[in-house]
Amino acid sequence: MIEIERLSKRYGSKLAVDDVSFTVQPGKVTGFLGPNGAGKSTTMRMIVGLDRPTAGQARVNGKLYASHRDPLHQVGALLEAKAVHTGRSAYNHLLALAATHSIPKTRVREVIELTGLEAVASKRVGGFSLGMGQRLGIAAALLGDPQTLILDEPVNGLDPDGVLWVRGLTRHLAAQGRTVFLSSHLMSEMALTADHVIVLGRGRVLADAPMAELIDSAATNRVTVRTPTPAPLIEALTSPDITVTSQDDGALSVSGIDIERVGEAAFRAGVILHELTPAKASLEEAYLELTQDSVEYRSEVAG
Repeated sequence: MIEIERLSKRYGSKLAVDDVSFTVQPGKVTGFLGPNGAGKSTTMRMIVGLDRPTAGQARVNGKLYASHRDPLHQVGALLEAKAVHTGRSAYNHLLALAATHSIPKTRVREVIELTGLEAVASKRVGGFSLGMGQRLGIAAALLGDPQTLILDEPVNGLDPDGVLWVRGLTRHLAAQGRTVFLSSHLMSEMALTADHVIVLGRGRVLADAPMAELIDSAATNRVTVRTPTPAPLIEALTSPDITVTSQDDGALSVSGIDIERVGEAAFRAGVILHELTPAKASLEEAYLELTQDSVEYRSEVAG
């Protein structure tokens, strides 16, 4: 379990993390989301003692990270995949880490196999691709068979098979009763992986809720409609409060009206419907709605 209590971090005049409190429960995958500069990485670094909090504290399995006598057995963390000795082989890198906690060589070989590094275990880490570096970082995080995993952008640089592997691995570890806390900018992947979501914006907690609850909270209310005669239906739905958009696949996306009223409008207009389906909001839509006022660097679309 990870317990964050009134945690703050200031760098000069900038308050990167502002009085943050939340708990990451075991037995589920908890996603950590937020725009660039929201304070996610800083929070993760404070959890494992790489940054000192300005105020508050972060406890892992009931203690400050620095208070654990066997941290690799308590917490496995991937925060910076490139933080390795580039002249060492993957095997020797893991072996050196293992030696600090009297972890046997058999466990080193186990995590190499688990993370798919067998073919490159004897190669120098300096020549690794981004994806292989990520796998090595995950292997290091798993080395002590910890009860808590903290993974910052674990799928960064991985191919689709690697992304699928990380999803299966994290869900498997959570099913074993472990605490799994991960960040990602891939909303579609987070929606498939996480059970619970914590969202930061400008250093503050914007949401702390189950995934389904967060998605359901989005105001988006759309209906997907398919008809061989869209023109009369569009005319029947014309209203300042209703938006009808034609999709690339020929369907109509209708927002601002519930599904029952769309069906009634089609009936009155004598329009045949081939599909009438409520379209739920996505995690991306819920996230963008939640963080729209918390984006530090906003891109403008040229018109």
